Amino acid sequence: MSQTKPNTEPNGSQPMSPIEVFKCLSDETRARIVFLVTQEQELCVCELTSALEAAQPKISRHLAMLRSGGLLEDRRKGQWVYYRLHPQLPEWVSEILKKTLDSNAEWLRQDVQRLRQMRDRLGSKTACD
Repeated sequence: MSQTKPNTEPNGSQPMSPIEVFKCLSDETRARIVFLVTQEQELCVCELTSALEAAQPKISRHLAMLRSGGLLEDRRKGQWVYYRLHPQLPEWVSEILKKTLDSNAEWLRQDVQRLRQMRDRLGSKTACD
C-alpha cells in the first residue's frame, strides 16, 4: 500500500479535490503538457516548446500553474529545469492520467512525433543536456 494518503495534495496540506485537478487540466496546453510528461516521465521546457509548437513563456506559465496545482514537480540540472508528475499524487489522479493517456494516444500523436524529431535531430534522448 502506498504511503501517501489517497486524497491529500502532494504538499500534504489539504485534500486534492477533483475540481482542482480538472481545473488544471481544463486548458488544452496544460492537458497536453501533463499527458506528455505522463508518457515520457520527465521533460524540460525546451522539449515541451518543440513538441507543442508554443513559445517558451506560454509553456513556462502553464508549467507554473501545474506545479502550483500539485500535478507536476520540477528539478534543476545545471541551467535546465525538468518536469515530472509529482511523486505524491493521489492514486486516483495517477490512474485517471494513465487511463486517459492510454485511451487517447492519437490525440497526442503529433506532439509525440515532434518531440521524437527534435531528439533525433539532436542525436540524444534528452534535448537539453
